[in-house]
Amino acid sequence: MLHPFSRLFGLGDKSDPNNSENQNEEEYNPDEIMQVPVGSIQPNRYQPRAIFNDEKISELAQTLHTHGMIQPIVLRRLNEEQFEIIAGERRWRAVQTLEWETIPAIIRDMDDTQTASVALIENLQREELTVIEEARAYARLLEIHELTQEALAQRLGKNQSTVANKLRLLKLPQSVQQAVMNKEITERHARALIAVKDEEKQSKLLQEIIEKQLNVKQTEDRISKINDDTPKKKKPKLKGVNKDMRIAMNTIRQSLDMVTDTGVDLETNEEDHEDYYQFTIKIPKKKS
Repeated sequence: MLHPFSRLFGLGDKSDPNNSENQNEEEYNPDEIMQVPVGSIQPNRYQPRAIFNDEKISELAQTLHTHGMIQPIVLRRLNEEQFEIIAGERRWRAVQTLEWETIPAIIRDMDDTQTASVALIENLQREELTVIEEARAYARLLEIHELTQEALAQRLGKNQSTVANKLRLLKLPQSVQQAVMNKEITERHARALIAVKDEEKQSKLLQEIIEKQLNVKQTEDRISKINDDTPKKKKPKLKGVNKDMRIAMNTIRQSLDMVTDTGVDLETNEEDHEDYYQFTIKIPKKKS
């Protein structure tokens, strides 16, 4: 059985029989367990997990050796001889270490979008991903299903702010993201580093955090000093304007800050002209 969250993303256990694209030359009973050659299976190309813990794979292999395979993996057929994993890659990796010739599996008819969604959802619900892998999974689901952050949060049963905060980590340089995945720094360290806008300064501070084993409070203190030493672009002073105009200007600024806090990467600029103030807002289009 696929994870119940699959249904929240429009994924069912069975393909539409009227959709010819979902039909293979050979029909499979969706509840039938088959013995599939281990060597004819390849990993899920949409697997969000970038790091597999060898020790945990060994522990799982020992469990499978002792108790057997209780739950079959889920595959889709690529051609007459090859299959791709939809769910259960850790079990497949463990079986490889045991040198089993076949593995119990259920065959599903799924397209690329469905396969990617199930892989992402399965791993998110297991809560074993690093925070960066989790953020990448959120980003992929947003792209696949064309959802807003709020809609995704509702489907996953999470707060919108939680999803937004995870996605903001993807704005960090690859070196910082990798340090999180390698557990050299924590998520809180990474979130603090977002406040450093200069990538070179981020990189230097990252090395300092790792080498000196700075805690989060020490890191935040260093960031405050870095930002205090960084020349800031001054916003136009509201001279010669009435109270209502000042309120309007400050309301616009606060609104833009609120949008930025949701994870949207806005680029804003204020200009003071002789007869008017001008706000320029650039919102990046969603990548296709």
